[in-house]
Amino acid sequence: MVLLCSGALLYIDPEFDLDAQPVLEGSVAAASLVGAAISTTFAGSGADWLGRKKMLCIAAILYCIGSILMLWSPNVYMLLVARIVDGIGVGLAVTVAPLYISEVSPAEIRGELNTLPQLLGTSGMFLAYCMVFGFSLTSSPSWRMMLGFIFIPSVLYLLLAIFFLPESPRWLVSKGKVKEARKVLQRLRSKEDVSGTTFVLHIFCFRIETFYALSIANICIQRNYYICMPQNH
Repeated sequence: MVLLCSGALLYIDPEFDLDAQPVLEGSVAAASLVGAAISTTFAGSGADWLGRKKMLCIAAILYCIGSILMLWSPNVYMLLVARIVDGIGVGLAVTVAPLYISEVSPAEIRGELNTLPQLLGTSGMFLAYCMVFGFSLTSSPSWRMMLGFIFIPSVLYLLLAIFFLPESPRWLVSKGKVKEARKVLQRLRSKEDVSGTTFVLHIFCFRIETFYALSIANICIQRNYYICMPQNH
C-alpha cells in the first residue's frame, strides 16, 4: 500500500491541495506504516488469544474496510484514517502469517514455505508499480481506483482464509482442543496416524507454559527480595 500511495500522491495532491500542506502530504504517505507499527505490538498476543486463523481473517477484513474508505474518502482526514486502518491490517498479516506457516507446515518444507511471504511481497510490489503505471496511462487517472483496487485481492484473501485455512494445530493443543488439532493434522498430513505429532505438540506447549510460569515466579521472587532488602542510609 505504501507503493500504491507513492504513485497515487501525484493525483491526490491537486484534489486536496496537499502541496500547500506538506505535513499532511507526508502523513498520508506514512499513515499505513504507523498503523502497521501499532498492530505489530499486539499481533502476537492477539494470535495467542483469538487464534492464528482469526487474526488473519481480521487482517483481511481491515484490508477490505481500508480500501473502501480510501475509495470513498471525501477529505484528506478520512484518507488518513483509511490508510491507518489498512496499515493495521498489514501489520497483523506480516506478523501472524510466518507464525501460522511455521505451525502448520511439515518440518521438511517449513523453510521453503516461510520464504513465500517475502517472495510474494516483493512480487506484489512489482505488480503495484505496474498497476499504478497502467492507471497513469489512462486519459483521466484516478487515485481512488489505484488505492481502492486493493479491495479485490483483499476479498479473495478473506474468502480463502475463512473457507480453506485450518486453525493452527499448535494453538488448538495449547487451548486443550486436542481432537480438533488431530483432525487438522490428519487433513494437513493426509494420513490417519498423527499421534506422534500430537504428542510433540503437547510437550512443546507444556514447556512453553512451564517457561512462562518459572519466569513470572522468578520476577516475583526478585521483586519481593528487593522490597524486603534493608536499605543502607
